[in-house]
Amino acid sequence: MKDEAEILGKIRDSIVNLDINSIAKLCKEAIDSNIPAYKVVTDGMSRGMEIVGKKYENGEYFLAELIMAGETMKEGMKIIKPYLKGSDLKIAGKVVIGTVRGDLHDIGKNLVVMLLEGSGFSVVDLGVDVQPEKFVEAVREHEPNIVGMSALLTTTMMEMEKVISALKNAGLRNKVKIIVGGAPVTREFAEMIGADAAARDAVEGATICKSWMGSR
Repeated sequence: MKDEAEILGKIRDSIVNLDINSIAKLCKEAIDSNIPAYKVVTDGMSRGMEIVGKKYENGEYFLAELIMAGETMKEGMKIIKPYLKGSDLKIAGKVVIGTVRGDLHDIGKNLVVMLLEGSGFSVVDLGVDVQPEKFVEAVREHEPNIVGMSALLTTTMMEMEKVISALKNAGLRNKVKIIVGGAPVTREFAEMIGADAAARDAVEGATICKSWMGSR
């Protein structure tokens, strides 16, 4: 039987090297070697996603590599998920996220979701074209730590302010941190509408969320 560290290292490297063809086999090998499923996620795939995020920040990887790393992790999770017990995997925090009303762009949002899930967050993805009321309902139902909003159009970014107003009116604003992102969104804009932070890209968005929750 192969050494646990060796198998987990190979799983980590398959994420870093975007090796979508090997990840499922490696994850199955880990399970067959009695490596706990949560370790495959935390010490294998999550470590790989951390390295991918750093490579992106350093300009070694680009958007295409980020997307491919996410797809590789998804393939691994298909094998691991049935073996995960809820109590085993420590949740870093809970995030409700969506692209605001009138906007159908989702690549950036999907990347944030992928990076957060890779970091141990529980993510409720509301999809695209999300009305303020739906954000409010989701916050009531799921009681997240963080609300994330994305907009790629200058014509839809003002919807973010409407979501924040709706959360205030529902008495929920002070229960969550709010992060906004998308091409036209700046830190100044975030401050103006009452958000807690703005992210330039998916990697920075995930990093901010982790810092709020005290994650690595």
